[in-house]
Amino acid sequence: MAVVPAPALHGASSARVVLRTVLIVVLVVISLWLIYLLRQPLTWIFIAGFLAIALSGPVDWLHRRTRRRGLSIALVYLGLILFPVLLAAILVPPVVTELNNLINKLPGYAGDLQDFVERNETLRRLEEDYNITAELQKQASSLTGRVGDAAGILSDIGLGLVNSIFAGVSIIILSLFMIGSGRGWLDWIADRQDPERAIWMKRLYDRIGRAVGNYVAGALGQALIAGVLAYIVLLVLGVPYAGSLAVLIFLLDLVPLVGATLGAIIVGIITVFNDFPTVTIIWVIWSVVYQQVENSVIQPRIQAKAVAVHPFVVLTSVLFGSTLFGVLGALLAIPIAASIQIAVIEYNNLRRPETIGAVQAPPQPPEPEPAA
Repeated sequence: MAVVPAPALHGASSARVVLRTVLIVVLVVISLWLIYLLRQPLTWIFIAGFLAIALSGPVDWLHRRTRRRGLSIALVYLGLILFPVLLAAILVPPVVTELNNLINKLPGYAGDLQDFVERNETLRRLEEDYNITAELQKQASSLTGRVGDAAGILSDIGLGLVNSIFAGVSIIILSLFMIGSGRGWLDWIADRQDPERAIWMKRLYDRIGRAVGNYVAGALGQALIAGVLAYIVLLVLGVPYAGSLAVLIFLLDLVPLVGATLGAIIVGIITVFNDFPTVTIIWVIWSVVYQQVENSVIQPRIQAKAVAVHPFVVLTSVLFGSTLFGVLGALLAIPIAASIQIAVIEYNNLRRPETIGAVQAPPQPPEPEPAA
């Protein structure tokens, strides 16, 4: 029997290692390339999964009362579909009306600015040198003739609107499948593991589901409080379209960290055209005071049942999410960070020595006593 020399064995082993490494690198590159090509449907699947987890709470609540899960799912998703339609009906008419009024009043504003400049010596000197107000008045007068171009702009964005509707319908259908049978798929995967790991996986599913549901419910409750209080303040101040502006505050308050500030700035700009400076000053003071109360009192109490995430992780996740996926990424960033935190904690608990063997083995029969 021939003996293979040691250098030959070593060379064959090295060749296999190199071949395996090359194959792994090629498979990783192909996988990343496929993920890049399928990034849009994968994003839809991810959003549908988050939507299914977020809506599982209302579905279960209705199911306990109606005893019919199919009807509960239909009612929840019908409300989800009608919600953007209701928002559009509330926001679009006043926005269009105020935009037309602003365009029609711009020549008058330019004239007022010219009168103010003529009464100020320094500004009058600048006007004589650069003719600023005359140019502004000319541009303001030309805006009224450009309103008809809005139809052309709307026709250009028609294709994008159709694509958005198609994406929304696809996400809702995927979410319906997930909320109907998604937990069954997850339990099927868990049941294929050993008993200890199966119990750990099911506990992980439950904790992530509760964390996401609590976060969504808390965010909606916090935004609802901000919208209702803003409506009352705007109604007292006599700002027109207080209901539409309150809905805008509600929507922007859902965006973590910057949403509430952005909504206050937009409404503050609108109050400038109502009763400047009294209403604007009152609104600024109210916004600053309310945001302090919201950050220190309302938000901690509402989110008390949700998983606590470190502020640095919140800020980093929101920045990453908004950079990758825009506003939608900012909305999903915190629950994703909470889910990752839960997964890490549960994995550490699984790896601890005291948790190994938590699932007890079946009791063994007692050994027979030796004969006397």
